[in-house]
Amino acid sequence: MSITIYHNPRCSKSRQTLALLEEKGIIPVVIEYLETPPSAKELTSILAKMGKDPKDVLRLKEAREEGIDLSRDGDQLIKAIIAHPRVLERPIVVNGDKAAIGRPPESVLNIL
Repeated sequence: MSITIYHNPRCSKSRQTLALLEEKGIIPVVIEYLETPPSAKELTSILAKMGKDPKDVLRLKEAREEGIDLSRDGDQLIKAIIAHPRVLERPIVVNGDKAAIGRPPESVLNIL
């Protein structure tokens, strides 16, 4: 089964998570989500795999900077995240029907 990381190479936690996966012998599919954001369907699926709501994966400072209304409902927040991918918490690792945010990086070990 393929493992995917939604990665920002400028983020230290994202780099650490990628390195941790590689140390475990895993070569994940790397998606630089700032260049290639997930679609609404993909993001909805990832959230379901984590058991989280869109608000749970927002970087609040960046969301405020982008003018995102945090009182929006789930679908509206998903659209806002896709329009402004820098507000998405990172990294996110997906393994089949499981996903986790790599903060701290070791938290992704639970889904491997």
